[in-house]
Amino acid sequence: MKNTAQIYFIFLLPLLTGVCVAQSVDQRRPASEPYALPNKVIVFTNWYYVRPGNFDWVDDSGNSVYADANSKMGVYKAHFVPENTPLGVKLFSEPAHSEIPEIKTSEPWDKRGIRFSTLINANGVYRLWGSCNSSSNEGHNCYFESKDGVHWEKPDLGIVEFNGSEHNNLLNSGVGLSIFIDPSAPAAERYKTVWHSKISRKEFEKYKNTRAWSVMATELDAPDVHVMKGAVSPDGIHWKVLKDPIAFEHCDTQNIAYYDESSKKYVLYLRGFMLGPRATGQPYPKEKFHQYVWRRAIAMTESSDFGKFPLSHIILEPTPEMRPSDQFYTNCRTTVPGAPNLQLMFPAVYNVADDITEIDLYSSYNGRNWSKVPGEPVYKTQEFGKPDGGCVFASPNLVQRPNGDWILPYVGYNVPHKYPRGSYKFEPGMLVWPKGRLAGIEAVEKGEFATVAFVTPGNVLKINALTKRAGCIKIEVVGMDGKPIKGHSFNDAEPVIGNQYKEVVKWKDSSNLGVKTGTPVFLRFKMKMAKIYELYFE
Repeated sequence: MKNTAQIYFIFLLPLLTGVCVAQSVDQRRPASEPYALPNKVIVFTNWYYVRPGNFDWVDDSGNSVYADANSKMGVYKAHFVPENTPLGVKLFSEPAHSEIPEIKTSEPWDKRGIRFSTLINANGVYRLWGSCNSSSNEGHNCYFESKDGVHWEKPDLGIVEFNGSEHNNLLNSGVGLSIFIDPSAPAAERYKTVWHSKISRKEFEKYKNTRAWSVMATELDAPDVHVMKGAVSPDGIHWKVLKDPIAFEHCDTQNIAYYDESSKKYVLYLRGFMLGPRATGQPYPKEKFHQYVWRRAIAMTESSDFGKFPLSHIILEPTPEMRPSDQFYTNCRTTVPGAPNLQLMFPAVYNVADDITEIDLYSSYNGRNWSKVPGEPVYKTQEFGKPDGGCVFASPNLVQRPNGDWILPYVGYNVPHKYPRGSYKFEPGMLVWPKGRLAGIEAVEKGEFATVAFVTPGNVLKINALTKRAGCIKIEVVGMDGKPIKGHSFNDAEPVIGNQYKEVVKWKDSSNLGVKTGTPVFLRFKMKMAKIYELYFE
């Protein structure tokens, strides 16, 4: 072990002189390292990729006495030595700006407005499903396509007759439009969708002894029973409805499904409720004011069979630091573009104290444990009287345009959600984060951190970052032995300064990581007045 004074000097030097010096201490690695990076991308939306740090206690000679039961040292005799401890950094999210997409609402079937349901980038074609309302307020399913995520076309599908013609972009309305692509399915069932529906009590009798069902599903609108239904399609246009309900739950708003390739299961996100059990023998209350005793929450269930899901369980509910009138109205589960293992939610937080909504950002590394990304809401209900002045709701998916911008569909209403709806209007929009700058890790002044160890999916590192004029970022590549890769220490690193998007990270004599692809390493960062949004490997 190194001399104690030397260790302290190495640790304190970055704090005394800036961000451009090296740190060298022994490393302790958790058993799970190195991680795999299946998508060649790291985005800091939670602490998953950030090493929490470790430490040692040493004596005056630099010998480790870490948790040594035989040592009788006094309380100020052992010396604390941090190892890769993150200091001066925090996670953050950025607000979006809204953009009205170039879709004309000039047809008889969409004059009242358009609502977006699902956006998918399918091999460079931007596919968008939604619903539209005619002047009579009759609802229709509809479909759009785009080459750039900006200019949208209404394909002539020739499926649904409207006013005597099938020349339109309408889809059959008997199918919900919460759509996903199933990579595990045969071609005929590659696209899948889920939606809320109802069945009769008589039909429910066929299932009640063989399927799990919730009390709310059977009692809320008795004699009807609430269910979830599903359909499959080869192209997302022509659908085959599954014969049986896929779940028996009350989930009337934005239900989202996907296929999880790591678990080989279908995952379904539903509306849940934060509520207690009703007293035995008491009738189900029908009065309107009882509905808001149920704090709306977000629930999840998963199954290896798309046609049959068990009852869901709550994964995200209003937390103590939220307002007591807040509820999670919709979930809008999606992923980071290009990195489906990095999961996000854009839930609409509905405040019943003023009947408005705001869209927040939540993050998960496994789809089951969720936490809010620090920062203000990514989008708020706008000033009353504007198209978004009543309430706003986001829909999946977050996708990337060819220019690098990230976009997320949403719909804005001119009046609050429960306002009289005879004259309400709605307008589709896109939430936009230029250059994919949605969230990241920041040092307001000076900061440092290290990533977990990972297997390099490429040997060139690119960065999406922003620094102030006096700021900089330096990166060190470290082997599994805790020592910098030759020529890739902080002393060799060229600083990243200014507004850099997908900029190649360089060292004095190298523009690559100094190791072959597939080599386990981790990265150390020293930051000054800087934000890091994304890391890319090529």
